[in-house]
Amino acid sequence: MSGKQCAAADRFQYLQALVTEFQDTDSIEAKEQVLANLANFSYDPNNFSDLQQLQVPDLFMDMLTEDNENLVEFGIGGICNMCLDKTIKRHILSSGGLSLIINCLSSSREETVLSAVTALMYLCTAASRAEIITPPVVECMLRFSVSANSRFSNLAKIFLEDYCTDAQVQEAKALSQHTALGIPLPKD
Repeated sequence: MSGKQCAAADRFQYLQALVTEFQDTDSIEAKEQVLANLANFSYDPNNFSDLQQLQVPDLFMDMLTEDNENLVEFGIGGICNMCLDKTIKRHILSSGGLSLIINCLSSSREETVLSAVTALMYLCTAASRAEIITPPVVECMLRFSVSANSRFSNLAKIFLEDYCTDAQVQEAKALSQHTALGIPLPKD
């Protein structure tokens, strides 16, 4: 086995050990630490194949429904890191991941919301656009765009300019003037 193959095998075994530890531990702190480590490994496209084989994208999606905000934050962060990969993107879209990600827009955690918005932008395709660019999501982006938090406002403005038509923005503006429909703005 070459040095490169050995390193790849060692990396897979390490990632597998992390997934096993996450599944076997009852400690919330340990779960948080392991999930944070997996999210960090998801930054590197060289790990995508191993992470897919270990079903880590599913693990990240499962975390989006947890009550523990740290697990949600690390789960959406991992998804955001991986979702530009075409295979992972297809998997997230075909596994009901969009609704889970959209639900993260109502988090009180800044990093969770920013990762969710970014992931939605990365996941927007011709096939998924209608599921993402909905009046409640556009209305949410309109509210984020006027936030005092520049990270929210800048990202929301990019979303509105690059992913939404003028008609969609106008529809969402009209909607927000006449109903209480919408996703709450995270606390600054």
